Amino acid sequence: MSRTLISSGSSFEQEIGYSRAVVTGDLIFVAGCTGYDYKTGALSPDIAEQAEQCLRNVAAALEAAGASIEDVVRVTYTVPEREAFPLAWPVLRRWFGHARPAATMISAGLMREEMKIEVEVTAVKGSARKKEDEQQQQQQEVEEKREG
Repeated sequence: MSRTLISSGSSFEQEIGYSRAVVTGDLIFVAGCTGYDYKTGALSPDIAEQAEQCLRNVAAALEAAGASIEDVVRVTYTVPEREAFPLAWPVLRRWFGHARPAATMISAGLMREEMKIEVEVTAVKGSARKKEDEQQQQQQEVEEKREG
């Protein structure tokens, strides 16, 4: 099976020797994304704003891989201050509320003290469409039972 490497253009990827995402078959593995805006280098001090930027970074990697946030099946959040994690929940719910991936939160230090959250995901390309198809099929079966 072939492997496609995706870069965000961050010099950090070259310095360490990793890819923002790796695609093999329908699987997409997105490396941990922090709240840095890779274009400007800006990093908000607010965890909710960092979470928003993390997910923009994740979405950009998924888009480059031919997928979307709806295709995410697994997400891992790493936060240095677990007490602050609930402040990011509204952002996370807005991005993942429909996909509802399996999730884990780890409380651990990040590379820089100003980093408040890191988000890593695994996605299956096209799984959102499959989910929608299954839901439509189930709805149709329910309607047929009501009519019959």
